[in-house]
Amino acid sequence: MNLNRQIERWLLIQRRAAAVRNRPFVTLSYAQSWDGSITTRAGESLGLSGAESLRLTHQLRSLHDGILVGIGTVLTDDPQLTVREWPGHSPQPIVLDSSLRMPSSARLCRRNDKRCWVLTRAGHDRQLAGQADVIGLPGDPTGRVDLFAALQWLKQQGVRHLMVEGGAEVITAFLKAGLADALVLTIAPTLVGGLKGVGDLQIGAKQPLPRLHAMQSHMLGDDLILWGSLQYHRETAIAC
Repeated sequence: MNLNRQIERWLLIQRRAAAVRNRPFVTLSYAQSWDGSITTRAGESLGLSGAESLRLTHQLRSLHDGILVGIGTVLTDDPQLTVREWPGHSPQPIVLDSSLRMPSSARLCRRNDKRCWVLTRAGHDRQLAGQADVIGLPGDPTGRVDLFAALQWLKQQGVRHLMVEGGAEVITAFLKAGLADALVLTIAPTLVGGLKGVGDLQIGAKQPLPRLHAMQSHMLGDDLILWGSLQYHRETAIAC
């Protein structure tokens, strides 16, 4: 069984085993260097994935109903979030944008196949030009969109399986809240010494750390692919 088929089968098993909940099943998927960096510094784009790993990422996108990134990723990379490298259906594009900085010139606002959903805080919502729908949701104590409310809303819209690609603030927020169920990580054979993919989770010295359960790995070209289900301590898991 090749790697693409192996990860697809594993992901489907994880979804079936997940308990019934009022939010989508969330898969974190991103690329980093050997030292854990996803870019050189905030606001700069750095391509880390090889051609084969990029194809795997596009396959993973095709297995999800929605794909979510933060506004920082949009402003830095201007992504399309499609499955150009895989013969499948592109997921619903979703952007977390607490202060509604989404530019109408972004490529996500100019797609002909799907309207982008821009999730912002209630009171900040306004119309955007182009192919975008702005949704106002409750904010959390930090002034960002409340992730629990966002996931509940997405589930109501029919998003059962959500892929989260970044950036660092979004990855960290999902892990901190215990809202990521699975991780597929691409590790490129480079050393960057830059911005880490996971920031401060604000976990005390005596608290259990989020950990990968039944982790598997495989070389794909020059990249190392790691995947596994994410487990949290009991208090966080109940809150989910």
